Amino acid sequence: MRIRVESPDDYAAVHEVVRDAFGQEAVAELVVAIRSSPNYVPELALVAERDDRIVGHTMLSYTALVDGDAQHRVLTLSPMSVAPDAQRQGVGSTLIRAVIEKADRRGEPLIVLEGSPLYYPRFGFRPSKELGIALPLPAGIPDEAGMALPLSSYDPSIRGRVEYPPAFDLVTDDL
Repeated sequence: MRIRVESPDDYAAVHEVVRDAFGQEAVAELVVAIRSSPNYVPELALVAERDDRIVGHTMLSYTALVDGDAQHRVLTLSPMSVAPDAQRQGVGSTLIRAVIEKADRRGEPLIVLEGSPLYYPRFGFRPSKELGIALPLPAGIPDEAGMALPLSSYDPSIRGRVEYPPAFDLVTDDL
């Protein structure tokens, strides 16, 4: 398996992987919306390729962390997708470790996400509230699904409430 930065030639295959992994076109459209936004970080959008086929994708993009008048720019991991026939084979874990390492080398302070509290702690994610970070979670999602990973450049004064960019608003109504 090869992990690399996505290219425009990958977009159709990525769309298919994301749609099939989540079973929802809306999540695949989220990727499209993030790519066309100023929050997109091209070097932090990765694909997993096996036998010349895209089998996984993840991306980190910028989001705002607001604390009163202070605003910080942090990364959010969303979405992370693996083709259904490639799941439970280490593809997602490899992608997550690779994108965390790239973000850390860039000097980014923090990654936030909404995800499984049974899966993401293995990568160092912990409940975001432990770091003074509130994530707006959809109804019915447990608080433990709001997680954060402080990176090497993390400063504990970075705290507040995550305010997702408009790309997320365009598709979350359909989720």
